[in-house]
Amino acid sequence: MPDLALPYVVRTDASDRGMGAVLLQDQGKGLQPVAYASKKLNSAEQNYATVEKECLATVWGIQKFERYLYGRHFVLETDHQPLQYLQRMKPTNARLMRWALQLQPYDFTIKVIPGKDNVGADYLSRMTTA
Repeated sequence: MPDLALPYVVRTDASDRGMGAVLLQDQGKGLQPVAYASKKLNSAEQNYATVEKECLATVWGIQKFERYLYGRHFVLETDHQPLQYLQRMKPTNARLMRWALQLQPYDFTIKVIPGKDNVGADYLSRMTTA
């Protein structure tokens, strides 16, 4: 069970055909999963550029776990380095601009992690293709 007094960590990832998200929390034993989510990309989404797929996975994952995250600070961990500029960039791409606007109500810090540490979200993003 999640402890509402403790902060959350969200990890997201996208592959060519799917996206995954994991909600984590450290209750004294290191980061442990609270919830998992995965979704297959539709045919249009499969044609998105990598940065668009990763951003879509981020928006979708945060919205999926909104009941835990809204109104509280959390950390978003991603292995896709360009996403670290998401909160301060002014996208010229309309799709990225829309997603950046959808994330404005949330209070989060983006932390770039090595791909080897993003195992859960990575697995979930690929599992949808099986």
